[in-house]
Amino acid sequence: MKKLLALFVALTLIAAACGNDDSDSSSEPEGGDAADAGDAGDGGDGGDGGDAGDGGEAAGDEPIQIEMWIAFNDDARLNFTLDRAAEFNAAHPEYEVVVTPFDSYNTVFEQTALAMDAGNPPEIIHFFEAATQDALDAIDANGDPIFKSVTEAIAGRTEILGEPVVLDDVASAAAKYYTIDGQLYSMPWNTSSTTMFSNMDILNEAGITTPPATWAEVEAACEAIAGLPNPPSEGCITWPNHGWFFEQSLGQAGVDLANNGNGRDARATEISLNSDAALEYVQWWSDLEDAGSYVYTGTQRDWGGTAAAFNSQNVAMLVYSSSDTTVLTEAGTENGFEVVSSFMPYNQDREYVGNLIGGATLWMTNGLSTAEEDGALAFMNFFSNPENAALWHQVTGYIPITNSARAVLEAEGWYDENPNSAVASDQLDAAADTPASTGALIGNFVAIRDVVTAAIEDILVNDADVTERMASAQDEAQQLLDDYNELFG
Repeated sequence: MKKLLALFVALTLIAAACGNDDSDSSSEPEGGDAADAGDAGDGGDGGDGGDAGDGGEAAGDEPIQIEMWIAFNDDARLNFTLDRAAEFNAAHPEYEVVVTPFDSYNTVFEQTALAMDAGNPPEIIHFFEAATQDALDAIDANGDPIFKSVTEAIAGRTEILGEPVVLDDVASAAAKYYTIDGQLYSMPWNTSSTTMFSNMDILNEAGITTPPATWAEVEAACEAIAGLPNPPSEGCITWPNHGWFFEQSLGQAGVDLANNGNGRDARATEISLNSDAALEYVQWWSDLEDAGSYVYTGTQRDWGGTAAAFNSQNVAMLVYSSSDTTVLTEAGTENGFEVVSSFMPYNQDREYVGNLIGGATLWMTNGLSTAEEDGALAFMNFFSNPENAALWHQVTGYIPITNSARAVLEAEGWYDENPNSAVASDQLDAAADTPASTGALIGNFVAIRDVVTAAIEDILVNDADVTERMASAQDEAQQLLDDYNELFG
């Protein structure tokens, strides 16, 4: 009971740390809808989870219900999900996949905690990547895991209810992140990375023909742009103040965020927010702001405000989540300028190692009947079959989650016509196979991210000393990790 209570406490703390923005969503770093300046709408409520019948068999003629809770309620992403559920239900009338949308990941976490407390969680839950360690540690009052490894559940099958299993075809970067002890515990879905979007009309006017690839090139570009007769009204470059970008910079430099192989060789017990590479990134960020080149909107995790500044041509460059590649590219066309996507700029004084993933994944709850479990597994594999995964990428900008989906897009000539759409996959493919570039597994990760975000705001807004402020953030983050490990370690 102590650990179950601790889970609820941890989920509540994570939700509180997330804030109200809808990055893909509030804490998972995904931008929301860049065209709408991050307004994802009002969301939905939790529903009851449904009654799947006795032992997984449909009661009378009623289909077996599979509840799926997702953190998207914007039209594009929600409607995609609803359409796929309707198609699956039509093909498998013995099942009914019921999609419940929420406005953010923190809301999913809040509702999940309540559903677990009541003993009726949904069969499929949408969690962002930073929740992986928390999900792995979650146990019920009997000490049983709340989630079941999809590798274990699939048990080597190549199809389930006639739906081909795609687990072995998942894109390498996502498969590496979510694989623990040789098993994929969840089914990767919406996966992104940090890429840069450039207004090439402004860059070309300043004599720059290709987007900057390094910090030094960003500085040179911003100096040239500032010298234009009519430079952008707000500044040169922006990105949201979100701890995810800090983590990306460490991956680029090949430096772990936590000990024990970034939490992959053993449980992470030590955090490192003030390594040399970390201080270099935060100092560069601060120097850009001091020079008038970086634009801080004054709001933490401001996906909508930063995208709006780029779309209105008030800045020339935007470092952002690749999940909004489609909408940012289309917004540029609608506003009369060319948008080119490129890799996130890196420190030219360090060897580039690789960028990390962002996004989220689908977890399956434990203790389901055989029929319920097979229905959930069949839907998750159908959901990411080549055609569906390719369409999801086209609608959003998330990478094609399977290699087969990417092959479908290449065969259709999609990338020839939409080169921006290939950048995130290419960036993730360019990463070395190291713990630093794979990404960290850490308990209480979301709260630790918010410690970083608060520290950077203090540096940008109050001119706090970078070394001193990151040292205090280090102490605070370590205490959060220690407190978590005392409960779960």
